[in-house]
Amino acid sequence: MAAPGGTGPIGPFPPRVEGDDAQQEYDKMRRRLLWTMPYGLYVVGSRAGSKRNFMTLNWATQVSFEPKLLGISVEKTAVTHELISDGGSFTLNTVARDDRTIVRKFTKPVEHDAAAGTLNGFAFHDGPTGAPVLDQAAAWIDCEVRHPVDCGDHTFFVGAVESVDRGREGLALVHVGGRYEAL
Repeated sequence: MAAPGGTGPIGPFPPRVEGDDAQQEYDKMRRRLLWTMPYGLYVVGSRAGSKRNFMTLNWATQVSFEPKLLGISVEKTAVTHELISDGGSFTLNTVARDDRTIVRKFTKPVEHDAAAGTLNGFAFHDGPTGAPVLDQAAAWIDCEVRHPVDCGDHTFFVGAVESVDRGREGLALVHVGGRYEAL
């Protein structure tokens, strides 16, 4: 099992994987294989009171057609987790491939310039639920939280889709095997 702070191999391990070296190698292979799975790269917006944040996110999926429900997974230690829990809503902003540098700008808590209407220098406006929408987004989905689901070190927030809109033109950004691609 990983040591406090997230170092070392993470179990569980199949019975055939015995000993520290074997667990280390198995964990390395598992991470590499999981990394080959394609996933989207998004910017999730969150708000509680006057505090706002954008965060790069890669786990999002539609979970129901009727009603329209969207799920996102957020690490419990993230500022975004606190804001979604307290604020009860979030936005999911898709990023165009030619804007892929944006996802690197939101890996840490943001600086909010209320006078300029920016988060880390990127313009935003509040969506219908109050969560921030990235003005530069290719599209955005505004959700009200219906079900927070405990998933270990993450919470899977299931949100009802309240509003959507297209932003600027561009192919959606995905990440697979360490490369950015477009759909």
